Amino acid sequence: MAYSADEARRQLLDDVAAATDQLALAVAALGEAYEELDEQTGDRLEEELFRPVQAGYARLRRTHAEFAERHRLPTRTFQRSSGGLHSADPRVYVERAVEAIEGADQGLAELQDSMLPVEVGDRELRDGLSDVRETIAELPARARRLMRAQGR
Repeated sequence: MAYSADEARRQLLDDVAAATDQLALAVAALGEAYEELDEQTGDRLEEELFRPVQAGYARLRRTHAEFAERHRLPTRTFQRSSGGLHSADPRVYVERAVEAIEGADQGLAELQDSMLPVEVGDRELRDGLSDVRETIAELPARARRLMRAQGR
């Protein structure tokens, strides 16, 4: 099926936005987890998980906005996310964050595999996608290690 470059760029932006929304969910869920943890574990969560997810989220938002501007496409305002239904168990929030991070990474991987970033994207977009994937790649494993140390 043939598509125009404009349609492909819009699809590319939609896919980037979906991954960005996933990272927004991860940021919110980790924020909720922090509130349920003791100070020491909360500090580790902030350093090892929250800050990198937040950095990846910010980078992906910037990548989306800059690509849209370069190609004169509509930009999007990303809304804050909720951490989901309340739970007193921080592991629930961390697992939600892990699922969201994995979802974002999978979406970005599929986007990169689709070749759209090469066909209708540009170097800045490809660099942004790669940077975010590098930033979030290790986070699910880190999160699981942190929660294993938390105990049951």
